[in-house]
Amino acid sequence: MALYSIGDLARRTGLTVKTIRFYSDRGIVPPADRSPTGYRLYDLDAVARLELVRTLRDLGVDLPTIRRVVEREVSLPEVAAAHAEALAVQIRTLRLRRAVLTAVARRGSSPEEMDLMHKLARLSEDERRRLVDGFLEAAFDGLDTVPGFAGIIGSMTPELPDDPSPEQVEAWVELAELAQDPDFRAAVRRTAARHAAEREHAGHAGAPPRPDPAALARDHARPALAAGLAPAAPEADAVVAAVVAAYARDRGLPDDPALRRRLLERLEEANDPRRERYLELLAVINGWLAPEPLTPALDWFTAALRARLD
Repeated sequence: MALYSIGDLARRTGLTVKTIRFYSDRGIVPPADRSPTGYRLYDLDAVARLELVRTLRDLGVDLPTIRRVVEREVSLPEVAAAHAEALAVQIRTLRLRRAVLTAVARRGSSPEEMDLMHKLARLSEDERRRLVDGFLEAAFDGLDTVPGFAGIIGSMTPELPDDPSPEQVEAWVELAELAQDPDFRAAVRRTAARHAAEREHAGHAGAPPRPDPAALARDHARPALAAGLAPAAPEADAVVAAVVAAYARDRGLPDDPALRRRLLERLEEANDPRRERYLELLAVINGWLAPEPLTPALDWFTAALRARLD
């Protein structure tokens, strides 16, 4: 059996004598024998151990774990899996920090804003889920059994990825602040409750689903808006009349000032810039296509309807 001095081992492995002696003293690479003068001698197994030790140290594995591997107390695949997961956590943390710093640099944030951004962005997945669930519960508690509402709740749930971009971090921070606004929560709750009541009505006696008033107004107002038609122009009468007629027919009510005021109230409630901003931020966070803005069409139609109520 070929034996090597510590100097020979250093030349074969590229490690320093001091490093090999350090590993040898800790029992990680024990000598196979000693020379007549007492010097340590190593076999080929020591060469293989040193190569493994160097690789594991480069990967950040601690010495006690390395010793357990070389002594076969724990398998190399088990150690590799554990350290791969630990590295994945570190990588996610570093990527999140990079995204926060990039966002701060771009926004020119103050130290206070940076601190808030970092605190909100570094929340664990469970903490983020609790924050979002608190908002969704405030808005939709008791409504999840209404047909179609499970899909609505899912469509309003943000999912910040493990490797977010600076834009996603900025969007998440703004959305988290918005979701904690009690006034916004109450506004979403009112809209959801009204929408649920209409859906429940649609489920009675085989009644067909009612079109959403905001979607109805948007679809009718969009061509007029694109054509540059002024809300108060006489040509806008037909647009208002079509939407009001559909709204009255779906509810079995006459087209009168009371119904028009009710419709105006509904549309002004739906035309909340915070709701539209929430949906924009949600699309950024979840990597969805940006939603079509609702505000321009609703602004036009509410102005047109209001002009015909005065």
